[in-house]
Amino acid sequence: MESDGIKVDNSSLTGESEPQKRSPDFTDENPLETQNIAFFSTNVVEGTGRGFVFGVGDDTVLGRIAGLAGGVSSGPTPIAIEIEHFIHIITAVAVFLGVTFFIIALALDYFWLDAVVFLIGIIVANVPEGLLATVTVSLTLTAQKMAKKKCLVKNLEAVETLGSTSTICSDKTGTLTQNRMTAAHIAYNTEIQELDTDPNSQKKDTFDTNDETFKAYFNVATLCNNAIFQEGGEGTPIVQRDTIGDASESAILKFCAQRNHLYSAQAQQKKDVDVVPAARQEQKKVCEIPFNSKNKYQLSIHQTPESENLLVMKGAPERILARCSTILMHGGKEVALTDELRAAVDKNNDTLARKGERVLGFCMKKLDKSAYPMGFQFEHEGDVNFPRGDKFLEDQSADDGLTFVGLIALIDPPRPQVPGAVEKCRSAGIKVIMVTGDHPTTAHAIAKQVGIIQEHKTADEIAEERGCSVDEVDPEEARAIVVKGSDLGNMSDETLDAILAHHQEIVFARTSPQQKLIIVDGCQRADQIVAVTGD
Repeated sequence: MESDGIKVDNSSLTGESEPQKRSPDFTDENPLETQNIAFFSTNVVEGTGRGFVFGVGDDTVLGRIAGLAGGVSSGPTPIAIEIEHFIHIITAVAVFLGVTFFIIALALDYFWLDAVVFLIGIIVANVPEGLLATVTVSLTLTAQKMAKKKCLVKNLEAVETLGSTSTICSDKTGTLTQNRMTAAHIAYNTEIQELDTDPNSQKKDTFDTNDETFKAYFNVATLCNNAIFQEGGEGTPIVQRDTIGDASESAILKFCAQRNHLYSAQAQQKKDVDVVPAARQEQKKVCEIPFNSKNKYQLSIHQTPESENLLVMKGAPERILARCSTILMHGGKEVALTDELRAAVDKNNDTLARKGERVLGFCMKKLDKSAYPMGFQFEHEGDVNFPRGDKFLEDQSADDGLTFVGLIALIDPPRPQVPGAVEKCRSAGIKVIMVTGDHPTTAHAIAKQVGIIQEHKTADEIAEERGCSVDEVDPEEARAIVVKGSDLGNMSDETLDAILAHHQEIVFARTSPQQKLIIVDGCQRADQIVAVTGD
């Protein structure tokens, strides 16, 4: 009914790592997509709100998932089918031999009771009494081997079923990925720099951290951020530490904390969890405009050691860039933001967005000392009394334009061991399908990074290469596909079966828990042994 910047973590239901905005507005027919519903079992990570409860227990999304999971019948396992088939053959052979020798015995004038005993003896002799013990011991030894690899087997028959798997349907968030937002790329001087997202890696940055432009970029990233580390956790790698704050800001915080050698000597004297807060204290915050959906930016003003006020801003790249009249280039030189430089920044933004990464822009402005001296009372509500680039948006000749600094791209990165595991599955003839509730662009990007989509191209990619529409692409050419949940909901079983049979590399995105069951049923209709990982 009411909301004030409220955001919720829906990753446990939809797989989206980024917190989702909630508001009283009805925005989508799909309950999982609309903004006016918050779900049981999800967490509020930001803002406040007030609403009413309209579903409890089995009527919640989580309750329905539990009902669906409980109503699924496992069916006979492959080893149970094989053993049953084997027993039928042995039974037929035993009965045939027993009856045959019973007839022969009677023909040779044996007493009928002796012939019956002979019949029973032959049938019993063909019963494989050691089969049960042999199968049990074999499965138990295999289960022990799996236990050494930290895989707990609750049902012995599942061991053989796992070995017979021909298709794996895997969730993305927390299974293929690390389930934490991480800075993957940065861009300054109109150049994109890749960051190492492996939490166990000790690689050093390949870009020049002593460049004055990067120092200004690093300062904006530090100041325009409210996330902090939770107390404790000393000795834990920075990327694995718990934080208090928005997922995106926490990722930027860790990006800064990993490079704490760039802060002042005074800040570095603090214990490691306090280095970033100490650096922020050196440039005290005197004003702030929090992020909101209307402005799509966050702004704060800080007093620098040089006794001047520094305005820093981050937000949606297109909104940030539109407010800027200059840009920092090599060596920290401030130059006019020409059409060519704008195009270069836009190209970097598009490149990073196509990778499925969430891109944020940084900008700054050193406020004039004479107009904004130390102690100036900044008004951040109502009539704002400091430049934000608003006038420049309307008139390119206005003097309140800001200085563009750079971009940062965030993503929930793949687990380092996943690409190798996917390749092993491929070499064993196992088809790996991604089934996630996350955005199609993000799912496609992660699928490429882990090797689920590797050799083939989707119809969209082929159309982009040829400069034509998707409808002009022959479906037979596109052996990879990204299927949206909205399309899957209107899809017949025959169409789904055709997709599963024709396409070698498949990603299902924006899927609901019910649709995940539909996908598994489709694979089973094709006589596939399906393993499901994740949720």
